[in-house]
Amino acid sequence: MKKDLISISDLKKGEIYSLFKKALVLKEKIKKKGRVRILKGEIAVLVFEKPSLRTRVTYEVAMKEMGGDSIYLAPGDIGLGKRESVSDVAKNLSLWVSLIIARTFSHSTVEELSLSASIPVINALSDLEHPCQVLADLLTIYEIKGKKRLNGVKIGWVGDGNNVCNSLILGSAILGCDLIVATPPGYEPKKEILDNALSRAKESRAKIFLTHNPVEAVKDREFIYTDVWTSMGQEKEAEERKKAFSSFQVNKELLSLARPEIKVMHCLPAHRGEEITDEVLDGPNSIVLEQAANRLHIQRAIITKLLKK
Repeated sequence: MKKDLISISDLKKGEIYSLFKKALVLKEKIKKKGRVRILKGEIAVLVFEKPSLRTRVTYEVAMKEMGGDSIYLAPGDIGLGKRESVSDVAKNLSLWVSLIIARTFSHSTVEELSLSASIPVINALSDLEHPCQVLADLLTIYEIKGKKRLNGVKIGWVGDGNNVCNSLILGSAILGCDLIVATPPGYEPKKEILDNALSRAKESRAKIFLTHNPVEAVKDREFIYTDVWTSMGQEKEAEERKKAFSSFQVNKELLSLARPEIKVMHCLPAHRGEEITDEVLDGPNSIVLEQAANRLHIQRAIITKLLKK
């Protein structure tokens, strides 16, 4: 792997499957032993501009379970790019810790941390991508499919062409999945992401298709994925987005058009009653808790691979 994980497109197909295997090995080892000491003496710093439940807890637990430690820096602790330049923060942190885990508003902030730091940097979320989340999601699909290669797996996305969607498109292109993305007009994924994905798809034979019809993203799919309509930082657009996405709710009616065994995915947190209903999120087709569990498992693998453990 490269020094950092900034985009899921930093990875090759073999590297993703290697992460899957490492994640499952560590999952079983820690399940049996409680802890492994492979990160003894290693310290990660969590630089967060946005609040988090899953990202913070899973990364802190991963470090501690593997014998390392972590330091959490809240938004007001540093003031990235305001109180101190991003470059200076990265250079100073490189003197003291082993790993930077960054959750930022702007993707350029993560990129600048990566360029200036001499230690590995992980993109734990930016406005452009959420690679750790999507690696956990693809690991979840990999387990459900019996640990078989994911080429040809049929996935549908219903909702906003946001950071999670961007990473899912790239991950699907690398692994050769069959992905349909349904968004309202004007809320499509970034062109740069699509161009990158289509380039990768030539090698993997992935199918990436865009539509404005949510029904097309559900019919004949094995997995259906949705996310919030309004992400952090977009609160002023909330009412406008509710109108635009009103026909994109993942509900019982939409699922009635899908295979009975379709699996429903959501990265959480969910705005219940907006992008997804309670009966679907909590229903028998939902695998959202499996996704959440796999955040911990895949992030253990990412950490150990970047720290060469």
